[in-house]
Amino acid sequence: MTLPQAKAKHDELAAEIRRHDRLYYVEARAEISDLEYDRLYRGLVDLEKEFPELATPESPTQRVGGEPVKAFTPAAHLARMMSLDNTYSEDEVRGFLARVQKLAPDTKLAWTVEPKIDGLAVNLRYEDGKLTLGATRGDGVTGDEITANLKTIRSLPLRLHKTRRKWPGVMEVRGEVFLPKAAFKKLNEEQTAAGEETYANARNTAAGSLKQLDPRVVAKRGLDAIFYGVGHVESDDLPATHGEWLEWLADLGFRTPEKVWRCESEEELLAAIRELDKVRHDFKYETDGAVIKLDDFNLREEIGYTSKAPRWAMAYKYAPEQAETRLKDILVQVGRTGVLTPVADLEPVFLAGSTIGRATLHNEDEIRRKDIRIGDTVIIEKAGEVIPAVVGVVMAKRPETAAVFDFVAHLHGKCPVCGQPIRRDPQYVAWRCENLQCPAQATRRLEFFTARGALDIESVGGIVADKLIERGLAKEPLDLFELKVDDLAVLNLGNEEAPRVFGRKNAEKAVHAIARAKTAELSRWLFALAIPEVGKTTAGQLAKFHDTMEEVAVSELLADVVKYHETEDKDEAKALEERLLAAGFAERSKAATKNAGVNTEIGPVVAKSVLDFFAGPNGKAILRRMKELGIKPKSEKAAAQKASAGALAGKTFVLTGTLPTMSRDEARAKIEAAGGKVTG
Repeated sequence: MTLPQAKAKHDELAAEIRRHDRLYYVEARAEISDLEYDRLYRGLVDLEKEFPELATPESPTQRVGGEPVKAFTPAAHLARMMSLDNTYSEDEVRGFLARVQKLAPDTKLAWTVEPKIDGLAVNLRYEDGKLTLGATRGDGVTGDEITANLKTIRSLPLRLHKTRRKWPGVMEVRGEVFLPKAAFKKLNEEQTAAGEETYANARNTAAGSLKQLDPRVVAKRGLDAIFYGVGHVESDDLPATHGEWLEWLADLGFRTPEKVWRCESEEELLAAIRELDKVRHDFKYETDGAVIKLDDFNLREEIGYTSKAPRWAMAYKYAPEQAETRLKDILVQVGRTGVLTPVADLEPVFLAGSTIGRATLHNEDEIRRKDIRIGDTVIIEKAGEVIPAVVGVVMAKRPETAAVFDFVAHLHGKCPVCGQPIRRDPQYVAWRCENLQCPAQATRRLEFFTARGALDIESVGGIVADKLIERGLAKEPLDLFELKVDDLAVLNLGNEEAPRVFGRKNAEKAVHAIARAKTAELSRWLFALAIPEVGKTTAGQLAKFHDTMEEVAVSELLADVVKYHETEDKDEAKALEERLLAAGFAERSKAATKNAGVNTEIGPVVAKSVLDFFAGPNGKAILRRMKELGIKPKSEKAAAQKASAGALAGKTFVLTGTLPTMSRDEARAKIEAAGGKVTG
């Protein structure tokens, strides 16, 4: 195929995909199946691989997100983005209408009322019909350039549709980026299941998503956008009213407000605000008010602006729905990454269309800040209209017996699932169960198992691990070795609102990496199994003296270490010492010890932990399963014995800082191959 032929085919496929994107994401109807859509999309991807020059910025393939950026750069708006004055009072709305009427005393005014979308304001710049720049509002004059992140929003046109009006040479289009209710609910369900802190509201989550430096992360969130305004426009053929502008924006390919009212009197306008309050809960996005705008653009210019807001527009905000109920208990959930999340167990109460029995408390610091106690009467509201949250305490109704809540004492210092000690994560305001064998931590175990420092199974960490657990394709790490390409290929890494299939090529790559891990080094396997007390260095030391996992499981050397440090019999201690020295598992110590004079490569605590692990039901099951799956870790014993006579034998190294020509792992491997030892 020649380049001109490829370009013609590419244009045809791109146009067809854009049409289906609009039908699905903007008009909420689909003409083809997901399979047929994927076939079109793969055809476009294949063309761009063969002819890279076809991968233009407006190609539908750019929706998945490109490489991470190092930082956001400033982007100046061609016309200032102003904020709106707002009110919670209908009387103030009447006053606003009267003020505008005084500025145009002889004119019959018409108004529009549209939903105030609870999202993040953005400004898009189109030049000759193509998206060239996307930015946040910022200070109204300059925002952050987030074009790559905005391109991941499937309902947003990368190229304007053709209409009866010619495209302006330059055009700024303004709207709100939001996280749909369903996507926000699902995201928080995933956070709760993972034991992570839930997001307080969809608006902040959408804003945080857009400020991600990695567009691929943004693409996974399922953001959407609605557009309702314009900034700078270079054209002589423009609509005259706001209503006409919205119609034109829709024709150009933008998703516009779901419902808009045109009102010609105060009574009609207030009725529209009240009607919107009744129907807004059925919208797929969150709203926190109504936006009132003068319809006529020429009148807008006559009436003008204050220093920060237009005189011809106002936002009327609805008060959030709240309810009072009693806090019966504080439960603590353990997520798949070990984070402990407190949840309020409530006397059921009806709020915003549903009965609420549980609500998020976010974390220990939030409980302390609000002084929430078991037995309190608390105020709850649906944060972002979706997730119930405790927002305060009714102090006048506090029982005398209500005690200050102590997170650690409440749990007796132990994980409620596995009973192991918990630790406050120094990086976050969260407590964590550190036991990787905790039954609640399926995702964390899987991520640890596949990490670069463990079995280095690429393509299976992060969101893939989470989705494997969520979809029931894996419950524990060894389940990976039974995955088939067909299982992985259809794995949805997104959600129902914004599906993102793993794909066959990625699946083949992952299955190949999993198969390769069957014969990974024994030290990697010992580390990957997350045996208590066995870190990377200890795993390497164990692998130097044992050929197989089965040999480690019943190691006489480890048993001798335990006996050596426990025995009170001097003769037995002497015999054990000689055996350990002969095996190279110990060296003579110059320090006085209880028994005699050797330091073992591995101490008694580690030795006992390893033996106990493999003697227990979990360890036995792992050995049995590894044998059934044909997993045979590579022995490193011979290489270790050869290295013991190397140039660096007997020397100990500490690696710190950044090495100019290799990673620390690479340096460690080279040192150990030459007989040296690396320590912390």
